[in-house]
Amino acid sequence: MNVKQIVTALLFLTPTVTHSQGFAGLGQSAGEGFQVPELGKTFSFPHDHGAHPDFRIEWWYLTANLKDKSGEDLGIQWTLFRSASEPQETYDWQSPQFWLAHAAVTTADTHRFAEKLSRGGIGQAGVVTTPFEAWIDDWSMLGLDSSLDRLSLTASGDGFAYDLQLQSDGPLVFHGTQGYSVKSEAGQASYYYSQPHYKITGQVTLEERVFDVEGSGWLDREWSSQPLAEDQSGWDWFSLNFDDDSKLMGFVLRGASGPFTSGSWIDSNGNVFPLSPGAFQAAPIVFDDLNAGKIPTSWKVTLPEQDVDITVTSLNPNAWMETSFSYWEGPVTVTGSHSGRGYLEMTGYGE
Repeated sequence: MNVKQIVTALLFLTPTVTHSQGFAGLGQSAGEGFQVPELGKTFSFPHDHGAHPDFRIEWWYLTANLKDKSGEDLGIQWTLFRSASEPQETYDWQSPQFWLAHAAVTTADTHRFAEKLSRGGIGQAGVVTTPFEAWIDDWSMLGLDSSLDRLSLTASGDGFAYDLQLQSDGPLVFHGTQGYSVKSEAGQASYYYSQPHYKITGQVTLEERVFDVEGSGWLDREWSSQPLAEDQSGWDWFSLNFDDDSKLMGFVLRGASGPFTSGSWIDSNGNVFPLSPGAFQAAPIVFDDLNAGKIPTSWKVTLPEQDVDITVTSLNPNAWMETSFSYWEGPVTVTGSHSGRGYLEMTGYGE
């Protein structure tokens, strides 16, 4: 593969992109030959749990809110990204598919993270569906069958490791219009579904201390070829589990033409209600000075149609991911009209 192809593929994996391309280049044009999401797709499983090499960008994204036996909160992240320079896969060193993975453990006073990078076609990283497995080197998300119902999750890095077991107790959730999730007024979109109903047990190791943990997890599956508009610089994404068993996913995409917001409300019975653009509102109320600059680490979130009026506060304000493309990712607590826990991801800051 020549230098030009490598640079093109790595646009997604590097922070050195212009604001006209959005965060990590996700606003650049879809590219010749790549497919773009279309309204009306019929999802097919287990096929759609796997990779879609004819789309430019894709991820398998697991976050979890856990407690140890003493009741202390911690969070974990496990993410596998796929990015392509051409809409095909070859099973050799000429593969145009690139893989990147992030793993992290966050407590109130510790944030540990690690990163791995690979290329496709050589077996070092990938996703298969029968049975399901997503992996890069020795990090893996492994299913017992072709569904995502039961998974084991492993990763390790400098000063941390985890080995977790996940069991879903609810159905998949399709965001937007039956999985077609619009991201801008200009019509950029992704295919987007989640499994937000995991119960988790297992062990987390921090600085050679092993903690037995339990809690809940949320897996996002998303793919596109241009998920942002060119003027959108980043997003603030919330996945919140409330103590009454309802859930909220909402995002704010920041752009020169103003914010674009959307999301999904999931009631305590598992029924899903897509949110119209603008219904979900999130405004920062506390900023922390980090190496990347001022980062909003506490938010006012409202969803009037569900009587949601809450404050979302980071467990650890210093949960900055200083990876190939930098962003903030960490567990949060929820107070106000609803109480609970969740995760917050913020991109496009500190560039």
